Amino acid sequence: MSGRALLSRIGARDTRALDPVASIAAHLRALLNTRRGDSVTAPDFGILDFADVVHEFPGGIQHLAKSIRSTVLQYEPRLKNVAVRHVPDESPLALRFEITAQVAEGKTARTLRFATTVKPGGRVDVAG
Repeated sequence: MSGRALLSRIGARDTRALDPVASIAAHLRALLNTRRGDSVTAPDFGILDFADVVHEFPGGIQHLAKSIRSTVLQYEPRLKNVAVRHVPDESPLALRFEITAQVAEGKTARTLRFATTVKPGGRVDVAG
């Protein structure tokens, strides 16, 4: 099985698609910017809506972290041993999380870290 996502394999024309970390980061970006219930064919695809947990703060942070972790485990098969932790930040307008996981393919365990920021309005940035 190839390490790239299907859409990367059939339609990619740039060299970023050849980089598995960039491909995983792009997929995580799409996955985490989708809200649960937005997909008709996969109602549990995506994460909790930020607006649904904001009234539960600070406890809502853990709900969002659990949602991120379960979604990554279910919809990003190239990653295993996924851990999501909240990274405290001084900005009251953004939530930061670190996603740590191992690449599921290959003989050696390669650990990846993605810095994830939930911005005002619920937009999620992912840097790998």
